[in-house]
Amino acid sequence: MTSFAEPLREVSRDHCVAMDGADKLAHLREQFVLPQGVIYLDGNSLGMLPRATAARVQEVMEKEWGQDLIRSWNNAGWMDLPHRVGDKIARLVGAGAGELVVADSTSVNLFKALSAALSVAQQDSPTRRVILSERSNFPTDLYIAESLARERGLRLVMVDRPEDLVTHLDADVALLMLTHVNYRTGRMHDMAVLTRAAHDVGALALWDLAHSAGAVPVDLKGCDADFAVGCGYKYLNGGPGAPAFVWAHPRHVERFWQPLSGWIGHAAPFEFSPHYAPAPGITRFLCGTPPILSMAALECGVDTVLAAQHLGGMDALREKSLALTDLFAQLVAERCEGQSLTLTSPTAHLLRGSQVCLTHPSGAYAIMQALIARGVIGDFRAPDVLRFGFTPLTVRFVDVWDAVEHLRDVLHSGQWQEPRFAQRAAVT
Repeated sequence: MTSFAEPLREVSRDHCVAMDGADKLAHLREQFVLPQGVIYLDGNSLGMLPRATAARVQEVMEKEWGQDLIRSWNNAGWMDLPHRVGDKIARLVGAGAGELVVADSTSVNLFKALSAALSVAQQDSPTRRVILSERSNFPTDLYIAESLARERGLRLVMVDRPEDLVTHLDADVALLMLTHVNYRTGRMHDMAVLTRAAHDVGALALWDLAHSAGAVPVDLKGCDADFAVGCGYKYLNGGPGAPAFVWAHPRHVERFWQPLSGWIGHAAPFEFSPHYAPAPGITRFLCGTPPILSMAALECGVDTVLAAQHLGGMDALREKSLALTDLFAQLVAERCEGQSLTLTSPTAHLLRGSQVCLTHPSGAYAIMQALIARGVIGDFRAPDVLRFGFTPLTVRFVDVWDAVEHLRDVLHSGQWQEPRFAQRAAVT
């Protein structure tokens, strides 16, 4: 395999330690609970636990819920949490204050946003019948699009190669639906270019930011995107099953009723009217009662990312992410040569998110299990992908060196071939 870029120079563990010493973001790692003996390269699936989270959730349970009870909807600002946390996330993805809310799961928000986007697109061009995506998009996105297409008599068209997306944009397309950073390869789309291409043929663009928010710079307004969703439990460190977020460009937000028109999205929820009237702006994307405990945890996670703002913000995190992934690829190429690994993540910085994906023809699952047994935690994606996520808030350069050394030893020793590592668990 080849590495991403020109080799740095001959790298040693001492060199990696020195890189950590020069890292202006290094102290932000102390915001997290750091398990002893673990190199965590799976923040693209589940972010680490912020140190502030347990105390904050305990406060919500013991004081706000335990003592103040239902009064906390007003006194502790519980009703404002979807907007308060949403405004914080908006700062990370190029949205304005009051434009993004936290609610539900990514899948539920995608259903709401996709339905709303199709309604807007077909108001303008009723004959448009196609949702365009790529076959390697995250499956839940495709499943929901397939369901809506069937319900509305539309077609879901999936292209096999990202470079073919533009050629499939035509007068039949109502909506381009893409995940900004591909979950299997780490390939990052050019949001501005593809959104403009969609608009050039009269279509809208909806972006899933699950592998982008908190990991790479995103500028929804600057790219003139139409709709976006994203999750809270990956790079935003909100905890397992954390609430997700949804955004609609202000030019669209008053033009639709989203399909899950629940009471919290009503213009006056506590008037208890029998008829629905959508709330103004993005609030109409809310549905049911906000999950306060998980919202509180998510806010702590988002704050860990915002802590980098005075150090260069997302640009500084991106710079470190690229340095980490370049180093990992170089070391794998140098130290795991001849071990049947293939680099499948893009080589160009402009095309790469914050993860590195390798394939192995026969042993990817077992290799990853052997690494996890050593405390090097990544994940496996069928059929043959070893996936490593590099969260710049928590991953050190010396972690990269040590992880590759473990990978080298697992491969050279043949340890991954032990039968115990072939036993499939429910979650891979």
